Amino acid sequence: MSGTRIFMNLFRKGKDTMLGKVYSAAVLGIEAELITAEADVKDGLPCFSMVGALACETREARERVRIALENSGYRLPVKRITVNLSPADIRKEGTAFDLSIAIAVLTAFGYISEQSIEKSMFLGELCLDGSINPVPGVLPSACLAKEEGFLQVFVPQENAREATAVGDFFVYGVTCLREVVDILNGNGDILPYHEEKTPEEVTRERYDFSEVHGQRMAKRALEIAAAGRHNVLMIGPPGTGKTMLAKRIPTILPALNFEESLEISKIYSVAGRLAGKRLITEPPFQAPHHTVTQSALAGGGRRATPGMISLAHKGVLFLDEFPEFRRETIEILRQPLEERKITVARFDATYEYPAGGMLVAAMNPCGCGFYPDRSRCNCSATQIKRYLGKISRPLLERFDMCMEVLPVSFRDLKKETKEEGSAEIRKRVEAARARQEERYRGMPFFCNSEVPGGEVTKYCVLTEAAKHRIEEAYERLSLSARSYHRILKTARTIADLAGSEEIEETHVAEALMYREPDRKYWGE
Repeated sequence: MSGTRIFMNLFRKGKDTMLGKVYSAAVLGIEAELITAEADVKDGLPCFSMVGALACETREARERVRIALENSGYRLPVKRITVNLSPADIRKEGTAFDLSIAIAVLTAFGYISEQSIEKSMFLGELCLDGSINPVPGVLPSACLAKEEGFLQVFVPQENAREATAVGDFFVYGVTCLREVVDILNGNGDILPYHEEKTPEEVTRERYDFSEVHGQRMAKRALEIAAAGRHNVLMIGPPGTGKTMLAKRIPTILPALNFEESLEISKIYSVAGRLAGKRLITEPPFQAPHHTVTQSALAGGGRRATPGMISLAHKGVLFLDEFPEFRRETIEILRQPLEERKITVARFDATYEYPAGGMLVAAMNPCGCGFYPDRSRCNCSATQIKRYLGKISRPLLERFDMCMEVLPVSFRDLKKETKEEGSAEIRKRVEAARARQEERYRGMPFFCNSEVPGGEVTKYCVLTEAAKHRIEEAYERLSLSARSYHRILKTARTIADLAGSEEIEETHVAEALMYREPDRKYWGE
């Protein structure tokens, strides 16, 4: 039976009140909550009202939906229309509810049968001509649809590919409201979106460590950092390759498994940065400019979205020219670096975003960049102290490793011998990660850098010689408890790379070496 005949039969029966009920989803953080769009149509003073804790852009859907219905050819009798988005204790933000509201209204008026919308979810923003615009957060909503057992999901055509990432239901990529109604009424020949699930194109090999000449110690330090997911600070004069090294860190990180890929892709979907991909399959790399704002870095804004810290989850957040960032901006890194998450509080809700990436920062040792080479550096002691003082001691202690990147010699630069490539380094990193995965099986942490302070001594077992070495260093260097634990965790990673169950003295000695630049530049 066509929608028009259903509509006429309802009125012939003298039905005074009609109700349409469909499902959509609201994204909170990087997870989605089920939202019910109910449309009630009855006799009374003509109006179109909406309720249900709505943000201004969601409340404006009333006019978008009304005009889109008219321009799509659906003439609605003069009735009192009330739309409720429930549950009412969840604030509805964004424009993704437009399509579900329109379908609920059409169902209430009888253009669509109630049976055809069972176990269906609708997401999309309506234009006034009835066309459907893409919306952020489709992937978390698709995951919710899978959990709730929905049979079909209607999304904008541009979002169809990401919605198919989790499978187990039909995905319809639609371009206009009329298409949705035709599919629900069994008209037309529109089929569910289908695409062979081939692996996403891998592009990270465009950078390779074989392109970096010299810098043997820096490469070794970054290998350790990648193996244990340690935060690292590189300090050295300009032109020594700090940025070049940082860009190649993702090429030595282990490949993402499906769960990690899905989690990262949810973040990018909510941020509206999935860009037509099904999933993010490579460790991400984010390098914000030093003028970045606090909300852009940490997340938030008028409508809460993930920041660049979260976009670098399971990958690398690279902050070049570290002291040039505003002090108040980089200080917000302190809590996420400890807790591996970002909490954005709002008056009506609290959003939580993951922040489990590596922080890699690069900086010059002074304003001109050449200290301590006094033949080239003209900065006064006060200027140097002021420049280095832009990095606070509490923030500095969040770095597990601090290393100097020195100028490359002409001999290394012109050397024709092929340097070790990213693939060879990645094999060692993956082997070390496998040991960590086995060690921490069943625990809420996965890498050495994530081990809580109270568990460090349990997992970082030292030989007697190593114990003596770290005790001596603790007193001599006046280490804080946080620095002590970070040295132990770095030593644990070095031992994993060496295939050693216990942390030996040489492992502790190397870990301590990565605190020497800290003492050299910020010490007495």
